[in-house]
Amino acid sequence: MTTLFDKLWDAHAIAETPGGATIIAIDRVFLHERTGAAALNSLAAAGRRVVDPSRAFVAMDHIVDTLPGRGDTTLMPGGTAFITETRSAARAAGITVFDIGDPDQGIVHVVSPELGIVLPGLTLVAPDSHTCTQGAVGALAWGIGSTEAEHALATGSLRLQKPPTMRVSFEGELPAGVTAKDMALALIAAHGAAGGQGHAIEFAGSAVRELAMEARMTLCNMATEFAAFSAVIAPDDVTFAWLKGRRYAPSGPMWERALADWRGLRSDPDAVFDRDISIDAATLRPMISWGTSPAQSVAITGVVPAGAGAAYDKALAYMGLAPGQALAGLAIDGAFIGSCTNSRLADLQRAAAIVAGRRVAPGVRAIVVPGSSAVKRAAEALGLDRIFTAAGFEWRESGCSMCFYAGGESFGAGQRVISSTNRNFESRQGPGTRTHIASPEVVAASAIAGCIAAAA
Repeated sequence: MTTLFDKLWDAHAIAETPGGATIIAIDRVFLHERTGAAALNSLAAAGRRVVDPSRAFVAMDHIVDTLPGRGDTTLMPGGTAFITETRSAARAAGITVFDIGDPDQGIVHVVSPELGIVLPGLTLVAPDSHTCTQGAVGALAWGIGSTEAEHALATGSLRLQKPPTMRVSFEGELPAGVTAKDMALALIAAHGAAGGQGHAIEFAGSAVRELAMEARMTLCNMATEFAAFSAVIAPDDVTFAWLKGRRYAPSGPMWERALADWRGLRSDPDAVFDRDISIDAATLRPMISWGTSPAQSVAITGVVPAGAGAAYDKALAYMGLAPGQALAGLAIDGAFIGSCTNSRLADLQRAAAIVAGRRVAPGVRAIVVPGSSAVKRAAEALGLDRIFTAAGFEWRESGCSMCFYAGGESFGAGQRVISSTNRNFESRQGPGTRTHIASPEVVAASAIAGCIAAAA
């Protein structure tokens, strides 16, 4: 019998190539301003058109400023050209642009699900490694390069070698305070940053089925840090309730027809995966990274583990830590809540509940960046912006912001930052910045405490 991934693959397989690859039909292509102009301009220079402009979209998210009152200017040197050229090329191609100032602007992997652009059973690609986030709705979504984006735009297809499959099952009940971010970090810490190398992962198990949609997106998002090709979660009633009524989702009789199809998108009971990993959810604890890879993470109550080797020594030196050193209580200079991992409304609500009526510790720069303009409006309607600003957080416009450093805004060299983002690589949030990744709750609690702290 077949896995969910096999069903999605087979439904989109057009032809086999002599080399053993498969031509896969692509239902949606998403671009962003950092690489969008390169793909679109190359396509135009070759005299080709976008095969179906209604299936292609552009989000201004990666290098746009998130400061209030922003425009086309950006702190990234030369960044304005990326924005204006992508806008011009997208408009010339006739594809939808979620532009600066547009009520639907935001991070690709936040905007696409909240508008219902990605749907169960579809294939979606974007030139961004965290495109697998969108597999949380039961779609086959993965990251590509600019050349592949150009090909997908022109032909509606891509050539791929079929990846092996892996099922990661979280069984049992999550302890209080443990989030999808902790589930992902625990998986990666236990099996390594290359543990899912090239696999199409299906997240399954009772703990996954209990997750809200936003949390499922967080879990799928982090599959990239596990070196996976993609990640998917079988759609269910939670998925369908979340998608119903969204702009690009089917409606009326088409909704009922879609539901009938979507309910079949699950692995058969006796489906065989190339690899299986099972994790007891009850054993998990809130996690935090200590090194320069998500795999270098421990429970927040833990210590820097003993280790050996050049990579271990380099991580310790960069982070300014020592074996056996406790992480809780380590002073921080900054706190960041945002990114395609943890910037949705539910993330902000949980963080706001922790900071309400409290103040950010002296000397800590704390920032909240909503994942989309829609999330920002919804948060403001609930008064979350006032809670954050009263506590001393900066409240920003939506975008990727300081999830990564692209020559624009950053934290300072040597500063220790706790962040709800997905990567803690060297200089990820600025040259020399030391990043610890954790859940929004832990980031919020740490900002208040002025040091790494568990959420109460």
